[in-house]
Amino acid sequence: MSDVARNGGSGAGAGRASRQDDGQEARRKPPTSAPVLELRGLRKSFGEHEVLRGIDLTVHRHEVICVIGASGSGKSTLLKTVNLLEGIDDGEVLLQGTDIADPRTDVDATRARIGVVFQQFNLFPHMSVLDNVTLASRRVHGIGRAEAEATAKRLLDRIGLADFAGAYPDRLSGGQQQRVAIVRAIASDPELLLLDEVTSALDPMLVGEVLDLVTELKRQGSTILMTTHEMSFARNVADRIVFLHRGEVVEQGAPADVLDRPTHPALVEFLARVHA
Repeated sequence: MSDVARNGGSGAGAGRASRQDDGQEARRKPPTSAPVLELRGLRKSFGEHEVLRGIDLTVHRHEVICVIGASGSGKSTLLKTVNLLEGIDDGEVLLQGTDIADPRTDVDATRARIGVVFQQFNLFPHMSVLDNVTLASRRVHGIGRAEAEATAKRLLDRIGLADFAGAYPDRLSGGQQQRVAIVRAIASDPELLLLDEVTSALDPMLVGEVLDLVTELKRQGSTILMTTHEMSFARNVADRIVFLHRGEVVEQGAPADVLDRPTHPALVEFLARVHA
């Protein structure tokens, strides 16, 4: 379980520091365990338009991978196929070694293992913040209300929103709502966290507080596959950056290599536009 979900409040002490050190050490070493996620030859079309054209991608435990690319490159569709919101036409989606794209897959059980946060906050407006955070834990994972609420309150306290536990989403700013959405996604301790442009709908003044939370999750060893248009954030938080162009992975590597020494012409052009 991630430290955010396990410890919540500030009294975690040496145990949390030790686990954080373990997570950082794991990221410094070459991955040796089986991948959390492996995409093999992933293809997806909408009509005659092929959006994903043979994607191969591996995500190891504790890795944070940022997927970048122009609008329409297939970034959001990629995440939707991983969470089984979109079917695929060909290829494999392996979660902990099991092909979840197999038609016989229990979709609900599989989604319960993956945390997802989209561009829009998608909080239930008729439910309190606390109920939003605990809903999946109680309904999907069968956790008792008392335990689920205790975990949720610790998480909300951790991100400075404990006082809003009983409030409804319309009382929160956009940045606060997105942080609650991320907490909701990690409350059940998912094996993989998918973040799809989680700052794109926010006022620029609110972007930092959401990115700070993602940075903390990285420190604590979460496994994250995310799309982003924040290049400076990708440089600082990613273990690897993947550049998607017209539905293909055309370049990937360490942030400094991808952002400072691009080789593919499409990436050179993309970065020039981003920094213009």
